[in-house]
Amino acid sequence: MKTGLVFLIPAPLFDDALQALPPNIVPIIQQCQAFFVEHEKTTRRYFKQLWKEMVIDDYTWFTIHKAEESVITEFKKILLAGKNIGIVSEAGCPGIADPGQILIGIAQQMQVTVHPLVGPNSIILALMASGMNGQRFAFEGYLPIDTVERKNKIKTLEQLSRQYNSTQIFIETPYRNQALLQDIVQVCKDNTLLCIGVDITAPSENIITKSIGEWKKTTLSLHKRPAIFLLLAP
Repeated sequence: MKTGLVFLIPAPLFDDALQALPPNIVPIIQQCQAFFVEHEKTTRRYFKQLWKEMVIDDYTWFTIHKAEESVITEFKKILLAGKNIGIVSEAGCPGIADPGQILIGIAQQMQVTVHPLVGPNSIILALMASGMNGQRFAFEGYLPIDTVERKNKIKTLEQLSRQYNSTQIFIETPYRNQALLQDIVQVCKDNTLLCIGVDITAPSENIITKSIGEWKKTTLSLHKRPAIFLLLAP
């Protein structure tokens, strides 16, 4: 018997940003029998926005935390039974800064066909709008929580950017965004470029690139707003 397929289903970065999604998502959802998601409640609500007639209980649901052994076992069992699976991140694209990558890796080991769907991703969207180097870039993820360690990491990223002419991209928990911006402005050189993308795909979206010297004269409220940071040192 043929194994099932795995579909990587994007989710909006904001609840009302459905316009950023491709039109073929509903037919893909209809092909799946099970969903492995980051948060079941929000995914159910999201799917109902797309497809009001969807009967939620007709599908099997699993929550991905760190892809515990029990989740992995069920994932393999469903695929071997010939059923299709949808993997859904909380926001953005599955497998990118997302625990779904573990299950995707297992699907590849099983030689199962994996279909990624086009969707919004703050890393790529911010890089596109930044005017920074899109030929060579790196995504660092979250920086250290400790202030001293975080400042040292920022210095390291600035050095790497200067050495390799590469855009360094990183994120922070929304309630720590303001503190991160303060640290960047404190430790980086005035001619280093910093792009901040805020509320990407929302009506309040703002993606701004300035030198550190210019950011020192700028006030931008980032507290509790989803943001992404890009650094390029000349």
